[in-house]
Amino acid sequence: MSTASEKARDRIRLYELLGELPPRDAMTVRQLSVESHQSYRLEKLLIDCNGREAVPAIFLSPVAPHKERLPVVLYNHASGDDFELGKTELLRGRAALQDPPYGEVLVAAGYSVLCIDMWGFGERQGRSVDALFKEMLWRGEVLWGRMVYDNLRMVDYLCSRPDVDPARIATMGLSSGSTMAWWSAALDERIKVCVDLCCLTDYQALIDHDGLDGHSIDYFVPRLLKYFSTADINSLIAPRAHLSLAGNYDPLTPRCGLDRIDRALREEYESLGAADKWQLIRYECGHFETAAMRADVMAFLAREL
Repeated sequence: MSTASEKARDRIRLYELLGELPPRDAMTVRQLSVESHQSYRLEKLLIDCNGREAVPAIFLSPVAPHKERLPVVLYNHASGDDFELGKTELLRGRAALQDPPYGEVLVAAGYSVLCIDMWGFGERQGRSVDALFKEMLWRGEVLWGRMVYDNLRMVDYLCSRPDVDPARIATMGLSSGSTMAWWSAALDERIKVCVDLCCLTDYQALIDHDGLDGHSIDYFVPRLLKYFSTADINSLIAPRAHLSLAGNYDPLTPRCGLDRIDRALREEYESLGAADKWQLIRYECGHFETAAMRADVMAFLAREL
């Protein structure tokens, strides 16, 4: 079992591996438009938070009037080499996800939802992910670090909104969005619920199974394996609620790696008296969301958020 002080130390070390990052200064938020749809209200935002380029974002909230602060989901879009889609995955979905898209489903369940374009995606296209990685490397930066930084700033933003309950923040995503979910939850204790779909990848198992080419270059953090395993990072989420969903035939999450992570996290959560807060559910499928996964995600959010 890791103590609270040990977890705090490890969060600092993990954050330091993300390269040179700007201070968490004040941010400027510009509301570009507000649209009323049948099932949700849509705000298009431009958030200046990283000192380099403003972050396009969309915020969905229920149409029905509500006086109380609502729980919120920080939704992380996937990659899939679809650089145009970005944050609009929340509204349009993607082939690897069930219908209807998560934006519609989450708002119908009573949650607000925020999603941003990660570096190189959506309205932040113009330079390839490879080009961004190389330029940042020259600057002493890490592309994944810059992506995580923007996501953590979104937690700052959500906590500033008068319509968001800062005690009920969740994060979730599929594939690379899954990885972003567990990294963000590991680094920020304000995130109370983490749901990751199809990318709880044990790094050593990925190496052993010759799977590194399954991830684009933004996935990689220099020197990470000198200090952390995947289980080490995810243990920083404990004892907060964490649901992981994986396909037994998914090449990005070798089975032996899932076994290793599950053993470590079961031990960590049990030692903290929170065995019911960690759950890994495995399905007989590949790298995509099934109807059963969707049902399990929504049930977990209803229970924990």
